[in-house]
Parts: sequence; C-alpha cells; structure tokens
Amino acid sequence: MQNSTAFHPRLTTAPFTLEEAGAAGLKPSQLWNSVKISGVSRGLYRHTDWDFELSAAARSLSAATPGAWISHVTAARLHGFSLPPWLSDSNELHLSKPRHLPSVRRKGVIGHTVIASADEVEYVRGIRMSTRSRTWLDLARRVTVPDLVCMGDELIRIPRPEFEERETPFTTLEALRKLVDRHKNLQGVVRAREALDLMRVGADSAPESLLRLAMLDAGIPEPDLQVKLRPSDPFSPSADLGFRARRVALQYDGGHHQEREQIFSDRRRDKAFEAAGWTVLKFGKEDLADNFSSATKKIKSALRSAWQDPAVSSGFSPGT
Repeated sequence: MQNSTAFHPRLTTAPFTLEEAGAAGLKPSQLWNSVKISGVSRGLYRHTDWDFELSAAARSLSAATPGAWISHVTAARLHGFSLPPWLSDSNELHLSKPRHLPSVRRKGVIGHTVIASADEVEYVRGIRMSTRSRTWLDLARRVTVPDLVCMGDELIRIPRPEFEERETPFTTLEALRKLVDRHKNLQGVVRAREALDLMRVGADSAPESLLRLAMLDAGIPEPDLQVKLRPSDPFSPSADLGFRARRVALQYDGGHHQEREQIFSDRRRDKAFEAAGWTVLKFGKEDLADNFSSATKKIKSALRSAWQDPAVSSGFSPGT
C-alpha cells in the first residue's frame, strides 16, 4: 500500500523539508516508509522521480537551513553570470553561513563560513542568496582575473531598457571597490582589486571584454567601447570597440548574430561605417577559441594602415 500513496505535485518537482511534506498532506510515517521518497541531506527529502534542477535544489536547501544563504558558483549560475566554460554547467551547491552559526555539514553541499553584511544577501525568486556583487567577490578566489573582469563588466554595464526591463546597472565600480575594501582579508581580494583596475563600462558581452584584454596584452592601446558612428545621433550605428581617431571599428558577432534579421542589421551597420571611411573588423567564436591571437594581429595591421593614411592621421573623418 505504501507505493499507492498519492503525492502532492510540490513533492515530486523539488526537494522538500519535513514541514513542507506535512503541509502537502504527507504524514511522517508515509514519508519514512515510502520507497518513492529518499533522504537528500539532514531534514531534506526528494521523490525518486525528481530530476536534479539547480534552482529547485537551491530553494529547498535555503529553506532547510535558517540563517544560511546560497552563494559562490551556485549563486553565480542563478544570477545568470557568464562563467568560464568549466563552471558554466556546474551543479555544485554552495551554502554560506555567518560565523556565529555552526559550520555547514550537509551531504553534497560545499559549505562556507563567512563575514557578510546584511546588504550582501538578498531574496531572489524565493531563494536567500548572496547579491551579485558579493557573488562576484566570492568567486575571486576561484576564477582568473580575466574571468572576474568579464563578470564585473556585466555588473557595471549600462543596460538597454527595451531589452532588459531595467534602466540602471546592477552596481558600479565605486560600489565594488567599497565592497572589496570592506573585506580586506577575504581570499581572492588581491585578484579582485586587479580585476577592478581592468573593468570598464561598455562591454556588452564576455567575449568583448576578453577581446579588449587580449588587445592590452598584445600592446595595443586601449579601445573605446560602444563607439557611435555619429556621437550626437541617438540612433547612430555603433561598434563594440574602436578607435575613432584611426576610424577602426571592431565588432564581436556572437551566436545571435547568425539569425537572419540580425545578419541584415549587421550588414547595414558595417556598410554605414565603411561608407564613412572606417575599417571594420569582425570577429567571432573562432577568434575567441584562439584567445584572439589572430584578431590582435589584424587589429595592429589595421591601426598601422590607418596611421599611414593622410586623411586619417590628419584627423579628417568625413561623415562622422
């Protein structure tokens, strides 16, 4: 008869606590005697038909651990960070606790005992978790400086309201610097400071940030970001990166640029720059895989050619 127990849908779609089981009409005896229910960790259970899903697991873990919060890689994935490939599909469960509470001891959970201010933890879709800024800082001990720069650029970039339904950045460079200064002894803080010095407002994607960093490593002057062909025109086409004085525009075209409508839009953008006398260089995932080694050589060549062009070197820029 134990196998004929009807389970509330809530109990089959995510892990649950003893209290949640009771609220769903499941008696303790039914819970413990059912072959369809197994223990996950202390005070947490799951239906055997449930397929792991990170947000559901995180929500249950947060609910079952008062005073703690989801953090590190788990929080980064739930916040939608652009993580490096080796972490982008991670199902690690990270849980942080303040120092006055007992350490995390749960099967399958990576625990952290940390110092955090109240404004470094928030509720997101019912999950108590570290804020984006604190998550970025927590990851400093684990990822490289370029990865930190990419994630940081995402946090400080100016959003496009028509696409993102928000008008302000998630944070600012100044706020991140204050956060880092608040945690001088945190592992990874030196790496975080190095990343802060390299972060810039204007990168719309991680590959754009990586391209800029590759250019700096190759000895190329730092480019401007989101370079408008006509600066005073709000509807002007723009380049991801570029050098206005040399009329060199750089575009990184990601996956969505392969869509038919986007292809036509990109062509119109590039033709507008070229008609105004700019050199347009386009890069993609092959260049990203190459760590932009070939890309930086092309950029150097374009800048040298522009320097030798009298119209460009004199500062003359028709149509801009």
